[in-house]
Amino acid sequence: VQLQASGGGLVQAGGSLRLACAASGYNFRNYNMGWFRQAPGKGREFVASIRRSANGPNYADSVKDRFTISRDNAKSMVYLQMTSLKPEDTAVYYCAATTVVGSFYATQPDYYTTWGQGTQVTVSS
Repeated sequence: VQLQASGGGLVQAGGSLRLACAASGYNFRNYNMGWFRQAPGKGREFVASIRRSANGPNYADSVKDRFTISRDNAKSMVYLQMTSLKPEDTAVYYCAATTVVGSFYATQPDYYTTWGQGTQVTVSS
């Protein structure tokens, strides 16, 4: 079971980036997916999650209306479209997979069993 995140980079405030996460080695359709981020000196923070059937996306308040999570089950991919980026969005972004169901559990990193390697997003002011 592997997750490979990509798409990070350096962008100016107000800009956009699209992160992608490729899954392999398991039945992607059976897993709920999430994006988390970790800034230097801080804990891992929930960003967004999406259910197996791609409905009911869930977002952290800090990114609501700016970020959009989506998935393509046929391609075993999950995406995070980030717009109106702010310097405080700077972090390493991780995709993760879980079979646990429930909107609360979707926001908790401890309930995710598989993690990608992370991709750095840096937003300059």
